[in-house]
Amino acid sequence: MTSKRTYLDYNATAPLCVEARAAMAAVERTFGNPSSVHAEGRAARALIEDARERIAEIFQVSAGDVIFTSGGSEAAATILSPGTGRRENRDPVSKFLVGATEHDCVLRGHRFATEMVEILKVGRDGLLDIEHLAQRIEYLCEAHGPESTMVALQAANNETGILQPLSDVRDVLEASGALLVVDAVQCVGRTALDRESLPGDVLFMSAHKFGGPKGSGAIVLRREGIEIDPMMRGGGQERNQRAGTENPTAIVGFAAALEAAIHDREIVQSRICGLRNTLEAGILAITPDAVIVGGSVPRLQNTACIAISGLHAETSVIGFDLRGFAVSAGSACSSGKVGASHVLEAMGLEADLASSAIRVSLGKETSEDEVERFLEAWREITCSLEERRRGAA
Repeated sequence: MTSKRTYLDYNATAPLCVEARAAMAAVERTFGNPSSVHAEGRAARALIEDARERIAEIFQVSAGDVIFTSGGSEAAATILSPGTGRRENRDPVSKFLVGATEHDCVLRGHRFATEMVEILKVGRDGLLDIEHLAQRIEYLCEAHGPESTMVALQAANNETGILQPLSDVRDVLEASGALLVVDAVQCVGRTALDRESLPGDVLFMSAHKFGGPKGSGAIVLRREGIEIDPMMRGGGQERNQRAGTENPTAIVGFAAALEAAIHDREIVQSRICGLRNTLEAGILAITPDAVIVGGSVPRLQNTACIAISGLHAETSVIGFDLRGFAVSAGSACSSGKVGASHVLEAMGLEADLASSAIRVSLGKETSEDEVERFLEAWREITCSLEERRRGAA
């Protein structure tokens, strides 16, 4: 079909940015084990601690509150445990509340027993039912005492880009002492990261989503006195909170990519939002019956989730791939699996619509020309659908 490729799957992963690449190249000869006390080890340790301090400054925490992991999934599995809680209250968490549209690393990767887990409903717009959360928190606080509950929510959904009302959630949880764990994987580099814009007692993220290297992530502790229940044991790394030799090169790349992502964030995201809006308007002009999932609520500025009844998502993804476009049919972690998206099912989308949804996620390198060419491909792919519909009429 075509040899020219256009990448429109930034929510799956972003290309390694030039800043991260340069930073990693500059330290690749620093090979010492950062736990060793000799000069080579101290040099590697210095790289890690410098990166940790830079990341801590961005998130307005102390350096000791940044814990490096291999990525978001490991970070989630580490935090989401009954043993995570405040130092002065060492009673295990007795209830884990999790949003119905969370990433599988949260829904399936936690360490709570089944009977301790409660799924929080979302509306057709994908937003959490705040009133229902308030009722559940009040009941659980009375039944099990304060600080007995952990709540885990995405700041931004990976499939739809929908932004959860975390400030409202924080207000609901404040009096109860419940712990709020925020999956910040998709919002880092795309939204403001201050405590008011991105509330949460614990955050976790993955570097490759914003131009850093794969295999590098972090946990950020924002509430004073939180202790986690380590999943990786057997070594004293990361202040005994995550065993295993750290990867200094990847961690340096992580810090460089994070700084680059937030430097011109507002300008870049404003331009990307304009491209996303052009793309969605073009789709609706070509196929008026298409549905922009989450189009009526706040979303990431780079994300469009599009559904059109009668056109299966896998067919669309293959069609775009043959025409030189990389898009997805949902989370990269679940692509290739048979079955409808649990995110769209939780939102109450009809099965036919849910099975047709594709995700287009734009990035810093996306151009106007690429959006226009995508719309041409959309017209070609949906043309056969219109022909089938006319034939059936």
